Amino acid sequence: MRSTGQCAKGNRRIRLRLAAGLHCRIIQKTRRPGLDTERKFMGNESASMIEIEDLHFSYGEKKIFNGINLKIPRGKVVAVLGMGGSGKSTLLRLIGGQLRPNQGRIRVNGQVVHQLDDRSLYELRRKMGLMFQAGGLFSDLSVFENVAFPLRELTDLPNEMIHDLVLMKLHAVGLRGATELMPNELSGGMARRVALARAIAIDPMLTMYDEPFAGLDPISLNVVAQLIRRLNDALQGTSIVVTYDVSESLKVVDYVYLLHDGLVQAEGTSEELLASEEPFVIQFLHAQPTGPVAFHMQAEPYREDMEIP
Repeated sequence: MRSTGQCAKGNRRIRLRLAAGLHCRIIQKTRRPGLDTERKFMGNESASMIEIEDLHFSYGEKKIFNGINLKIPRGKVVAVLGMGGSGKSTLLRLIGGQLRPNQGRIRVNGQVVHQLDDRSLYELRRKMGLMFQAGGLFSDLSVFENVAFPLRELTDLPNEMIHDLVLMKLHAVGLRGATELMPNELSGGMARRVALARAIAIDPMLTMYDEPFAGLDPISLNVVAQLIRRLNDALQGTSIVVTYDVSESLKVVDYVYLLHDGLVQAEGTSEELLASEEPFVIQFLHAQPTGPVAFHMQAEPYREDMEIP
């Protein structure tokens, strides 16, 4: 007969195998169909996970988008680049239904987001993962509980399985040893890595990363960039990376959109954009101080503002 200790070890090994499988595709009540089922219906689905048509949006009098059009293909990693204030984070809020466009249409997985009722919008959001620009960790929850939160809220998995999955997600971002720490005990870069682990906790069909590289040291930055790439390929998901970090994003993405003045100024693969002769593209990608984009925000002449005769 096997001893109690041997049985416990055997159960542990079985649990780890199950968790490893769920690490790639979590089973939940509102989960999209399994991969085989999903492939059957691919013929009826658009090749794009997200389709944006003639999008206009303003904050009061401040115009953010003036008729942008873009598509995010299924299964790809797409970067949205632009200057600060170009509307990159606003675009993610529109995709997630937090904001409504003034004009135009946003489709996610075939559904027009701003036409959904509250219940349908909630169901759609359950299939999305978002890494917030500022991290967005719950200050009163430990690192472990922050990552476990979406698993507890959106799945019926037992606590033992959630435990293993959380450790796997934290291991992927190099923070398995930080499970008991509180957010105020983390450095800025560590907090962002925990936020990334939480964003991918349920292996969503669509993951949106808002400035995932900000505040990371060079080693962590490279590891996180490669992790985003590998996770997307392993899960056959779709990822949007919103950033102004040109060099790192161009290494790992499939396609790039460059926003400026409320419009898509350029798009293409990394190689196509790097070969572009458009003045704005050259200035932005190569961080040139002079070009079509002025450093100073529009204002009254300096001498008049300072009342210099």
